[in-house]
Parts: sequence; C-alpha cells; structure tokens
Amino acid sequence: MVIKIIGSNCSNGIKLKKMVTRFADDFADIDIKILDDKKDIDAYHIKNIPGLIINDQLVSEGKVLTVREISRLASEVSIA
Repeated sequence: MVIKIIGSNCSNGIKLKKMVTRFADDFADIDIKILDDKKDIDAYHIKNIPGLIINDQLVSEGKVLTVREISRLASEVSIA
C-alpha cells in the first residue's frame, strides 16, 4: 500500500504526517511518500492541503485525520 501526503509543510500537514506514521507503524508493507510540489497538488486536483492519497486515490483533503479514520479509509480503498 502506498500512502502519499501532499502539503506536509503546513501545520496540519505535519499533524497528518504524524497520524499516518502512527498508522503505518502497525504494518510492514506501507510506503509513505511526502509530496510538497505545486505540480503534485495540481495533479491530484487538491484544493485544500493537506491531501491524503491511498493507492493513487484521493481520500481526504484539508483536514487532519485520526489513526482510526485513516485505518477505515485504507480498508475501504483496499477493498474497492
């Protein structure tokens, strides 16, 4: 599973990165990528940072998710 955080250089992005890291600590096969370029924001059509992409699917933008919410979204994306 690949998790991308877009816009991690803002305060909410830092918080989201921390939550994603906590979620990923329980799994060995998760690759976390931090993307802060304007082209990445435009490529995923993100209006509000931070954005969370799981397996190339935008699942959240503009908010800090809890570990539980990230877990729920990850399971929904992996099932779909």
